[in-house]
Amino acid sequence: MLGAARLLLAPVLLWQGRQVRRRALKLPEAAGARAGQAGQGALALRLLIVGDSSGAGVGAPTQDLALAGRLAAHLAEALGGRVHWQLVACTGHDSADARRHLAEAPLEPADVLVTALGVNDVVGQRRASHCLQDLDAIHAMAAERCGVRYSLHSAVPPMHAFPLLPQPLRWMLGAQSQRLNRRLARHLIGRRDRGLQALPAHLHGAAAAQHMAEDGFHPGPAGYEVWAQALCQRLLRERRAWSPEA
Repeated sequence: MLGAARLLLAPVLLWQGRQVRRRALKLPEAAGARAGQAGQGALALRLLIVGDSSGAGVGAPTQDLALAGRLAAHLAEALGGRVHWQLVACTGHDSADARRHLAEAPLEPADVLVTALGVNDVVGQRRASHCLQDLDAIHAMAAERCGVRYSLHSAVPPMHAFPLLPQPLRWMLGAQSQRLNRRLARHLIGRRDRGLQALPAHLHGAAAAQHMAEDGFHPGPAGYEVWAQALCQRLLRERRAWSPEA
């Protein structure tokens, strides 16, 4: 049904896509270093984040207020120790781009991988099977090169709630993002070393606009805060999967 709707609406969707790209406000990636430490005391966790523009913090002024900084801060507070983090992310990257970026990047040891990918796969109309293969490869690469023991994949954001997108483009991309999430959830069934974390309810529905950046497409600091909280809570629940001391 989704495929038939996409075919019928193709002329409208193509026109709306061009209009969105032409009119969209282009915000910079968050300023600041792409690696750092949060908290004090003994080292409690080493964190690697791989992503697209949201991983890179577009919509936040600094990395401290973006996903990497907020997640590291929440984990350091919850674990009562120091969290070292490294960010490998770039605006416009889909999962295949992120895979290549990770392969070329100098990496430090890590216990946990968090991914923030999928929006550009949906926008680029990539096959879900290709996205899953790329995420598999990213997890395997992080395990081999960094020693990662657990990967937590952020679900594709609720694109049906993005204020920038007009209808029916918003509906179509939202439906495709939800379908990719369902495919990834099924793909990870039975995997103890990987998980999928849905984005918090604050980023869905009518409340989403209050947590978005001025471009209507990326999270603002408030959105990164609730997203980081959700990821932190999930990683704490999965502590036995990544901590040798749990």
